[in-house]
Amino acid sequence: MKRPAVRWYFDFVSPYAYLQSLRLSEIEAVADVERVPVLFAGLLSHWGTKGPAEIAPKRTFTFQHISWIAHARGVQMKMPTTFPFNPLSLLRLAIVKSSEPAVVARIYEWVWQEGHTPDDVPAFNALLAELGVDRAILEDAAVKASLRANTEAAIAVGVFGVPSAIVDGDLFWGQDSTEMLLGRLRGDPFFDSEPYRGARRIALGAKRRQ
Repeated sequence: MKRPAVRWYFDFVSPYAYLQSLRLSEIEAVADVERVPVLFAGLLSHWGTKGPAEIAPKRTFTFQHISWIAHARGVQMKMPTTFPFNPLSLLRLAIVKSSEPAVVARIYEWVWQEGHTPDDVPAFNALLAELGVDRAILEDAAVKASLRANTEAAIAVGVFGVPSAIVDGDLFWGQDSTEMLLGRLRGDPFFDSEPYRGARRIALGAKRRQ
């Protein structure tokens, strides 16, 4: 029997994507996973939304929430000294290394377990050396184009945030949808039910004034 295929969209700037990345082994037990780096800021710009860090009380709650999740799950986590940070160099680094699972995991560890950002130049240079990558290649036009193409393709299939997973056209957004995603991959009949399929037919009602 053919295994399901999952396209997993991520950005290293997202702590929720980090938390879900730690559960990719569970997903890979039942599906083939392709890791796809995208620029979260590009998604926000396209859909006209704000990131959690751009709304002051939501920013505070976000860090409280992810700290709670890490505590509850016994996950090691260290917050970067500044947030948000510019993740472009990390995303390009992943692309240079073909988004290999071990490389993606290492970069997430570097940010969310060791507390680094690319602004910490000595630490970032050490990471590049560890992964055997010359900094100059991060400015390569083809690498930049690949990240743009990933982000545009993600938007085209409805991705609006990270982490997101696409399975046969169905989108699963956020680390808290992990159980839902696993249910879909394991063939839960709910995903052929009216409550699930009918959600696409609910009409748009009241709109905010601009």
